[in-house]
Amino acid sequence: MPMSASSPRSHARSWLILPLLALLSACGSEWNNPYPAADRTANTLYSAFTERPKHLDPVQSYAEDEATFLGQIYEPPLQYHYLKRPYELIPLTAKQVPHPRYSDAAGRPLPANAPAAQVAWSDYVIELKPGIRFQPHPAFAQRSDGSYRYFPLDTAALARARELRDFTETGSRELTAEDYVYNIKRLAHPRLHSPILGLMSEYIPGLGDLAKTLKKDDQDRNAWLDLRAYKISGVEVLDRYRYRIRIKGKYPQFQYWLAMNFFAPMPWEADRFHSQPGMAEKNLVLDWYPVGTGPYMLTENNPNARMVLERNPNYHGENYPCEGEPDDQVAGLLKDCGKPLPFIDKIVFTREKEQIPYWNKFLQGYYDASGISSDSFDQAVQVGGGGDVTLTDDMQAQGIRLITSVAISDMFMGFNMLDPLFGGSSESARKLRQAISIALDQEEFISIFTNGRGVAAQGPIPPGIFGFRPEPEGINPLMYTTEDGKPRRRSIEEAKRLLVEAGYPNGRHARTGEPLIINLDTTGTGVGAKSRMDWLTKQFQKIDIQLVVRSTDWNRFQEKIRKGASQLFYFGWNADYPDPENFLFLFYGSQSRVKHSGENASNYSNPVYDRLFEQMRAMDNTPERQHIIDEMVAILRHDAPWVWGFHPKDYTLGHAWLTNRKPSKVGHNTLKYQRLDADMRAAKRAEWNRPLLWPLLLVITICALAAAPAVQAWRRRERARAL
Repeated sequence: MPMSASSPRSHARSWLILPLLALLSACGSEWNNPYPAADRTANTLYSAFTERPKHLDPVQSYAEDEATFLGQIYEPPLQYHYLKRPYELIPLTAKQVPHPRYSDAAGRPLPANAPAAQVAWSDYVIELKPGIRFQPHPAFAQRSDGSYRYFPLDTAALARARELRDFTETGSRELTAEDYVYNIKRLAHPRLHSPILGLMSEYIPGLGDLAKTLKKDDQDRNAWLDLRAYKISGVEVLDRYRYRIRIKGKYPQFQYWLAMNFFAPMPWEADRFHSQPGMAEKNLVLDWYPVGTGPYMLTENNPNARMVLERNPNYHGENYPCEGEPDDQVAGLLKDCGKPLPFIDKIVFTREKEQIPYWNKFLQGYYDASGISSDSFDQAVQVGGGGDVTLTDDMQAQGIRLITSVAISDMFMGFNMLDPLFGGSSESARKLRQAISIALDQEEFISIFTNGRGVAAQGPIPPGIFGFRPEPEGINPLMYTTEDGKPRRRSIEEAKRLLVEAGYPNGRHARTGEPLIINLDTTGTGVGAKSRMDWLTKQFQKIDIQLVVRSTDWNRFQEKIRKGASQLFYFGWNADYPDPENFLFLFYGSQSRVKHSGENASNYSNPVYDRLFEQMRAMDNTPERQHIIDEMVAILRHDAPWVWGFHPKDYTLGHAWLTNRKPSKVGHNTLKYQRLDADMRAAKRAEWNRPLLWPLLLVITICALAAAPAVQAWRRRERARAL
């Protein structure tokens, strides 16, 4: 019985249509999504990091990129309020912010307002909230008889372990005061080289002695040093939930250290578990696997590619704040008032070594937030004629938000006050410094070289720090006039008048006629360095001063600063903690770089200023302290040991689905406050990443049409053979 056969043309059409149907069925899916399809609507934050963290041990880490991870895992007793500015310390694991109890050299109690000269000791008693538990960890795992499951480790168990998850059994226990004291002792551990050991040894009695003792006892590098066996006179466990730290003298800034990871807790079980022989060779150490009580725990650590934080099932809980700055309500930052934290279940960090892929993935929605590099600045931000900054139309169309924050940093040009030309307290030198300060147009520099990312400084204290005065009362009257409450830089004519009064009319010595030549020492190299120096030279030319730029390497530059062999120099300063003392001590005579190897690189000295500083530094943030700070700032403005440069401004972008974001320059435990709408993100990703199929379809169609005659000829031959 003969079989019916379809025409060759019909088969050719089927051969063409089938792959087209397969392609069309995939329309709307994200072919370039770097994450598993199952995670499309997961409550997961996606971020990136560019530099691999070097230390994840809380007593070793002192880098901001490392704090991004550690701040979510470890919990020191105090933290910074997420929304309030100036920054305010609040309890984290402590019941309340401890207030120091003062005593004299004989141990007699002193009142809270006792002068610093009378205070011999300051005692901080920290009381913990009960019921806080550590994250699940194999160091706590126990057998039914109470012995520890993974201590000591046998050879077979160690051989099987490649990463922490290979230890399948975990346990936990309650946080106690002993855990905080144990980590303070670790500051003195000879194998850890904590960067704050030297400083803290000056304040905590017995810490330096402990370091010497541990160094002597650390004979076997493979053995665990059980720090429970050692005492430290300045730190004491009072009971299960209370411990005391004694500080030499009066040092109010110590409370800020209690918000840093150096003073986070460390369970002795974790230290012992990770110190076992053979663990270091496999990176199974505390510097690789943190152990904390925070909202998240590190579940994947591949610092060359990816790091993952996941919700800590044992987290004790915390509520979103209900107070902030006046603008926070309008910005929607108080909508989650009182709700339990954290909001996000998981954070995936992917390492991006290049800015362009990082930026493109952000625009596609595969990263939830991003900074703005110089390469992408014009694509993201536009600066108006009045200096106002807005997002470009393309960014706004995507619903992207711009968040700006002023860094608690100073970028400045320093005068060497030991230099014969600039130095001293003579009127001639002072007016010369003031003239140069007026002539160097910081607003123009910020506009040209930082894309507007900065705020011209009116003094040494940046916004967000107690003591800072906002406009108009905070305007420096020697550098600016005030128009409608806003600063306007004084004119070049005024700068030239000051130069005449200094004895240099038209940039020449009034008596000898010699030109005024000034040397600037800098390490400025790389892209843009020449244009910045050219701009700077032109600024000096406006007041007829000749500038000589002396570029050198970093070591030679530091040597010149140490010896006072410079005239002018560029410098920057980032705050360790948000207190005005951390900026005003840069002018304290006893901190002179040349005389005392301190941080006063300008070698500025003023007896009146020094007396005020000694009075101010040990005070609480009261109106009286503000009044003294105002006096000190007025002295600095008059003496002008710096060209008041600018405070850098950080710009970050976030997609519309990521909310509750407010930058903090000192608090790093901020991911617990953020919230995301995963459904919105999934919809936007699908919209922004629709496959562009027509070029592919066109190529396939052309190829199919070109192949159709050959297919038809083959079909005819096959049919002829069958007949």
